[in-house]
Amino acid sequence: MTLSLLFPGQGSQAVGMGRDLVDAFPAARALFDEADEALGFALSRVMFDGPEDELTATRNAQPALLVHSVAVLRLVEDRLGPVAFAAGHSLGEFSAHVAAGTLTFADAVRAVRLRGELMFASGEARPGTMAAVLGMDDDQVEAVCAEVESGVCVPANFNAPGQVVISGDEGAVDEAMERAGAAGAKKVVRLQVSGAFHSPLMDEARQGLSEFLHGLTLSDPRVPVVSNVTAQAVTSADEARELLVRQVTSPVRWSASIRTMSEAGVDTFLELGPGSVLRGLNRRNARDATTTSVGTADEVRSMESQA
Repeated sequence: MTLSLLFPGQGSQAVGMGRDLVDAFPAARALFDEADEALGFALSRVMFDGPEDELTATRNAQPALLVHSVAVLRLVEDRLGPVAFAAGHSLGEFSAHVAAGTLTFADAVRAVRLRGELMFASGEARPGTMAAVLGMDDDQVEAVCAEVESGVCVPANFNAPGQVVISGDEGAVDEAMERAGAAGAKKVVRLQVSGAFHSPLMDEARQGLSEFLHGLTLSDPRVPVVSNVTAQAVTSADEARELLVRQVTSPVRWSASIRTMSEAGVDTFLELGPGSVLRGLNRRNARDATTTSVGTADEVRSMESQA
């Protein structure tokens, strides 16, 4: 077995997330308390009790997902054995770098909280939106975006074959949606987001995050982390920092990242955190591999019983 760890991104959050972990495992409670202290407010209360609109706010959803993912990691890491790679979808890449020892947990929590605040502010300063395009090849979606004349529109997430998310100015995304439909897309769905994430409209957020990350001490990853930006393994602290900054305005090359790991021999993926979005994507991205999601207390216990 050759194992890679995967960490989910924004959209996997839900009110009540992590409560069962805290109730069942003192180590999880300690980690949630550490996050609350690092942030200076009770993020755990927002995670457990909501309200939903407060949890889904980008500034809260991003650290909440990281905290949940790292809590699960801490509970199962003694039973994992050798890990070949780690990777995370968008903000999940910060979780991957915590797993690899590149970032301390407290620094990562503060970084993604700021990242969420900066991304929301960029969306307020220059409104934009995103849309999922289903049933078109990556190059077809890129061609559609290149034809848009009414503003910025770029591919933002290459999630899986036939599933690409586009991002940009509202009018430009609307134009791209029409063009994609005319070009044969099976379905085009506008997403409920607070900005044009992973597009040039996030440039102010990129600059702000760069200033913060350059003020932190990062370590060389103990485990190679596959970058969203390049879909290649990162093994140095300086490269990790620069790619985490570039990621804010660059597309998430998720399907290519999974392919990089598969071609390196990975046959087992473990998704750590709430939900099972990445396991679902692996039905297309890594059909021959085994992908397991672990995010609840029962799923942690199941791993314990199998150890």
